[in-house]
Amino acid sequence: MARARLRFILAIAFWLASPLGHAVIVPPLSQPSWTELSADQKRILAPLSTEWDKMDGFRRKKWLGIAQRYQSLGAEEQARMQRRMTDWAKLTPDERKRARDKYKTLQKAPPEKKEAVKLKWEQYKELPESEKSRLKAEATKQPTSRPAPSKKTAVPAPTAPDAPPSFAPPEQAAQR
Repeated sequence: MARARLRFILAIAFWLASPLGHAVIVPPLSQPSWTELSADQKRILAPLSTEWDKMDGFRRKKWLGIAQRYQSLGAEEQARMQRRMTDWAKLTPDERKRARDKYKTLQKAPPEKKEAVKLKWEQYKELPESEKSRLKAEATKQPTSRPAPSKKTAVPAPTAPDAPPSFAPPEQAAQR
């Protein structure tokens, strides 16, 4: 009897010492609802207010991390972040999924392709606001599957959160 009890105690001790003994199924921590956010968090994340309570917990966590870093950003970076959040909130779920997929694809792209996209984005940023507006308007009119641009008429402009995909005329791209 004493031996059986000793074996039982040893078995329990080994089980507790093993990694499996500590494995516990923990439900995912829910992130705060909009009403539970602090005044600062609400101010920073205001563009997302209507979507907040519909978001998955991991997305809320991501945005809370961004809100936490927000105070350390310069005024220009804060303004840019607010514009991007506003633009993001305006996207449909399908458009957001496509944007995430494009981002993931670009992250897996070879360095040369990443550099080419970065260069195109820099070229786009140097365009005058009137040209950017024209390109954005043109991009919203075009169907999602665009024909490949001819080398004579267009240079692909970058895809980024601040601007829809579009094409820039080569004469403007050459001016840089």
